[in-house]
Amino acid sequence: MRFVWIDQDGLTLSERTLYLGQDDESEKILAAYGAFMERLLHLLGAEHVEQKAKEILQLEQRLANVTISEYDDLRRDINSMYNKVTLGELQHITPNLKWKPLLDRIFHERFSEEEEVVLLATDYMQQVSEIIQTTPIRILHNYMLWRIAVVLSEHLSTPFRDAIHEFAKEMEGAEKPMELAKTCLSQANKHFGMALGALFVEEYFSSTSKAKVQQLVEDIKHILDQRLEELEWMDEETQRAAQAKLKHMMVMIGYPDFLLSPGAVDKEYEFEVHEKTYFKNILNSIKFNIKLSVKKIRQEVDKSAWLLPPQALNAYYLPNKNQMVFPAGILQPTLYDPEFPQSLNYGGIGTIIGHELTHGYDDWGGQYDRYGNLVHWWTDASYSKFRKKAECIVNLYDNFTVYNQRVNGKHTLGENIADMGGLKLAYYAYQKWVREHGPENPLLWLKYTHEQLFFIAFAQNWCIKRRSQSIYLQVLTDKHAPEHYRVLGSVSQFEEFGRVFHCPKDSPMNPTHKCSVW
Repeated sequence: MRFVWIDQDGLTLSERTLYLGQDDESEKILAAYGAFMERLLHLLGAEHVEQKAKEILQLEQRLANVTISEYDDLRRDINSMYNKVTLGELQHITPNLKWKPLLDRIFHERFSEEEEVVLLATDYMQQVSEIIQTTPIRILHNYMLWRIAVVLSEHLSTPFRDAIHEFAKEMEGAEKPMELAKTCLSQANKHFGMALGALFVEEYFSSTSKAKVQQLVEDIKHILDQRLEELEWMDEETQRAAQAKLKHMMVMIGYPDFLLSPGAVDKEYEFEVHEKTYFKNILNSIKFNIKLSVKKIRQEVDKSAWLLPPQALNAYYLPNKNQMVFPAGILQPTLYDPEFPQSLNYGGIGTIIGHELTHGYDDWGGQYDRYGNLVHWWTDASYSKFRKKAECIVNLYDNFTVYNQRVNGKHTLGENIADMGGLKLAYYAYQKWVREHGPENPLLWLKYTHEQLFFIAFAQNWCIKRRSQSIYLQVLTDKHAPEHYRVLGSVSQFEEFGRVFHCPKDSPMNPTHKCSVW
């Protein structure tokens, strides 16, 4: 059953600490944000621009002070956050917010005082209620208009897009604005993703590829099932629950079946679109999708729904559905090709499949049971050992630095567990494939063995070049470690890497003491 979920929000910048000026880079970003706000307000025809910008920024800073960072321990433990309350109780917690009239208007029905909602940030909402009481209505009004304007400004005229680019230049180091053609493609992909996906699947993804990827997934799941039996630190009761979760895990590959039906695709976009009214098209799309979301209240969760279109170069695991999704867009070269050597396929898409699979057993996904319910299925003894092993990974990544910034081991823990686990599962699955099919022929003119090519393919998954500004934001806001540490942190903790590349014992890439969970 779907409930209304209420959580913290309200910041335009991606992380609360950017508002607090804790270092030179954040002060630089904050100054650029203030200038961007003034420029946009001026373009919108506002009067007393400097004063309005200053007041809005001060309000956002007050909100930042009561917001909890996503990498804080309080935001990593869903049990401590989850608080089901009635509307009447919520009204008592936040006396200056009129919840019932607001929800009645949003959902077009009359809620009772006994209606239950899920409150994820109780302290935050109490403090926001006080902020609203002590902030002039004029400033609240301007703030709300600013939040709308900043989201929609990318769809306005050239001066607005130029202002966004100048701000992005300070934030991320972007030197050139996106070409108009790419902007149009990006927006078409965003608002008509499934329609474009139907064309993509027809051209680039066959049923044969889908079947082969499904087999690859099953091979990697089989390896995890074996490893769960072999883990010495996990007791039998927790092991059985972990294996049951694996057995119930839903895997969706390529695309949703409805894409093969043009009529079904049309139903995804039942709003008006006209060739010469771009901005209105965007508003119609947003309005339509909000209506779809509102209709889902009190409905059972659709566990077959896709959150990404099939052309997306991404994959995900949803703990509340116990579901993995691998769109067709990520099942392409260089990550996967039916004609590639299997060493490259297992090192490429195989490690990503293992990554998503391991998310079901990381510090976040491991809080949900086989059905996607928030149920603690661990014994205390096994969970204590898991936390101790996880702490080793936290300490490992805490020692990594980039541009004088220290990687946050707690913030990136879930992704680091998934990276390490995914690498091992894919490697052992490849070894299983070799045992069953025989060794692959060496690739001519290459000095590397297929075992070495497996690890090279894994490293190439994360091959990227970033500007210093982008790295600063990544370390501050991203739950993934910087890409080169995703590689080095994973392979250095896997004994098979040291063996395959003949790394000396107790060297940086083959330390004597290694971190390991799965």
